[in-house]
Amino acid sequence: MWQQGRTWFFGDDVDTDQIMPTRYLALRTAEELGQHALSGVDPSWPQRIARGSIVMGGRNFGCGSSREHAPLGLKGLGLACVVAKSFSRIFYRNAVNIGLPLLVLKADIEDPAQGGDGWIDVKAGRLSFDQGKTYLQGIVPAPIVLSILGHGGLMNYVAARSTVTEAALE
Repeated sequence: MWQQGRTWFFGDDVDTDQIMPTRYLALRTAEELGQHALSGVDPSWPQRIARGSIVMGGRNFGCGSSREHAPLGLKGLGLACVVAKSFSRIFYRNAVNIGLPLLVLKADIEDPAQGGDGWIDVKAGRLSFDQGKTYLQGIVPAPIVLSILGHGGLMNYVAARSTVTEAALE
């Protein structure tokens, strides 16, 4: 399933302080955090982004502290996906747990379409810049990751599974 969105490229080693500066950590909701996401790189960026956009990074996206605020703020913006050559392990895990789609690309990304439209299919692990005619193949997420993302995060996934289990016991 392809989803279209404007692409924004941020390069290598974007850390969680750049994604969510510490002065905004007291904010409580994803939407509030989203108003400041990536403002550590570009203070005006959160005001220019539209829902469904695609954030692209190079290597080691989300490095730094383990704060969950960083992926939560990106989710609060309504991103379609975050795409990178690699993610820090804890950022990747936090993003999946809150239901923020991620895609790891096999190839290096070097500002392929700054400001242009991209099409993303997380389930197939693909990113395209011309409606799927050519694409970059990424790593297809594991079935459990797709299931958690499909439920909107780990808590919803667990709640759905416990409901099924409880129903089976009755």
